[in-house]
Amino acid sequence: MGPLMIPCWPRFRSIVTAACLLLICAIRPAAALDMPSPFVQEVLIKSILVSLNDAVAANNFTVFHAKISKPFRDQFPPDKLQTIFKDLVDKHAVFDAVVAKPIVLDEDARIDDKGVLRLKGHFDTTPKQVKYQLGFIPSDGAWKLSGISIDIE
Repeated sequence: MGPLMIPCWPRFRSIVTAACLLLICAIRPAAALDMPSPFVQEVLIKSILVSLNDAVAANNFTVFHAKISKPFRDQFPPDKLQTIFKDLVDKHAVFDAVVAKPIVLDEDARIDDKGVLRLKGHFDTTPKQVKYQLGFIPSDGAWKLSGISIDIE
């Protein structure tokens, strides 16, 4: 796998935050899941970031939409996701090389009082560093994305 391919544009810093994506307060907690192992956490992180990368590259968020939690899907149809991540699409951001890099935790994984699995960290990639904050909730019997913030700087 080659180096992280992010075009060099002046201090590209795209924080794509969907704080409103965390509508957990409005959701009754689903069946609780145990804290996933570090290996499973890494799979969750990398798989959702690669899915987002594919959606950004194709400018089509249908498959990404299908992989997120039901409450997230209900509130954010593919066209709304496309609007939220427009900056990444416009910049032709490509960050799929993260799958070849180890994750660096910025905070310990935790399940908050609302049942949201919180994962925050980054990848030491060059020339830009990929930072993430992800929220996952139990949905359809598995941890599914409920909120995302990605920062490429």
